[in-house]
Amino acid sequence: MRLGFAAVLVLNLVVSQAFAADKPVEKVAIAPEKAEQSVAASAASPIEQTVQTVCAACHAADGNSVMAANPKLAGQHPEYLLKQLKEFKDGKRANAVMSGMVANLAEEDMKALAAYFSSQKPTLGKAKSNGKGSLGEKIYRGGILATNVPACAACHGATGSGIPKQFPRLAGQHADYTLQQLRTFRTGERANAPMMQAIAVKMTDQEMQAVADYVQGLR
Repeated sequence: MRLGFAAVLVLNLVVSQAFAADKPVEKVAIAPEKAEQSVAASAASPIEQTVQTVCAACHAADGNSVMAANPKLAGQHPEYLLKQLKEFKDGKRANAVMSGMVANLAEEDMKALAAYFSSQKPTLGKAKSNGKGSLGEKIYRGGILATNVPACAACHGATGSGIPKQFPRLAGQHADYTLQQLRTFRTGERANAPMMQAIAVKMTDQEMQAVADYVQGLR
């Protein structure tokens, strides 16, 4: 019996589908490291994701910035961090970059970020030339009598640990960052700490550089 053309087509289709059903499906292999990264990303909390995508570029994921112009945040008092974030947002502390970063953060987000970075372990630093007996140490521990500059230790502690809710931790902070903040306090560019403005206007660049270097080595 001869099959018509249409019947042959139907028969071929049935046979091909039967073979296709028996053919194993090929699986796409996923590299183990990429799988781990995917799992880690999905497991990260919203705040950890914010840290990774927004904060880490300048401050590092653990808050220990490797760029001397950007502050270390690790181990800083959460109250101080929260205050700064709020003041970046409302403009009390002027900074074009940070103002943009915090613009869309709710207060709960800022509290969570402050708690996250305060819980990170800060890395230690080392003074370049202002160690024991240096000008930096003298200013930090005894102030500058001639110009009525108080000792830094009076507010920030003998070891630079600061006083929670009042004064920030300074120990190990990048000297470049500390120096820049002292200068902006002096010029008025940073105006969210009147006490520091009053102190900075009495200091020379040499004195600022010395104490900033000393602070970098505190521990």
